[in-house]
Amino acid sequence: MSNEESKQVLLQKIYLKDASVEIPLAPAVFTRQWQPQVDVQLQTAAKPMNDESVEVVLSVTVTTKLGDDTAFLIEVHQAGLFAVRGFDKDSEERRAVLGAYCPNQLFPFAREAAADLVQRAGFPQLLLQPVNFDALYLEHRKRAAAEPGAETTPAAADGVARTH
Repeated sequence: MSNEESKQVLLQKIYLKDASVEIPLAPAVFTRQWQPQVDVQLQTAAKPMNDESVEVVLSVTVTTKLGDDTAFLIEVHQAGLFAVRGFDKDSEERRAVLGAYCPNQLFPFAREAAADLVQRAGFPQLLLQPVNFDALYLEHRKRAAAEPGAETTPAAADGVARTH
């Protein structure tokens, strides 16, 4: 069996690690005209659990404002336990798996959790658009290469893109 054939990424477990909803102006916010400005922030992190298992956490923060006032703030930390086999520990390919492939697998679950929290909070439906984590990862790598010392940050050392 070749080295390429022995490379595997297996999702072992998916779970909601943390979630929160803040509605600072409730209940007055529900009496205001609904013309929100929505800001979505994404962040990923990877933490080795043992020789082959890695916990990857995709954090999604949605801040919705009416003018200068925060209508709601939703945070979702969607996590997955992945078996990552056959990759060199410090290889670019492994970093790409943890920084793009794994977050791509987690995003549908995070999007569903965020939408559910928004609805339960009493607000109109929130539909987060699909995210191209491959492009975000490449952008992060280009930025890290252009910034002296950027490769020594914990995010870069793990090979995980932190995006905004």
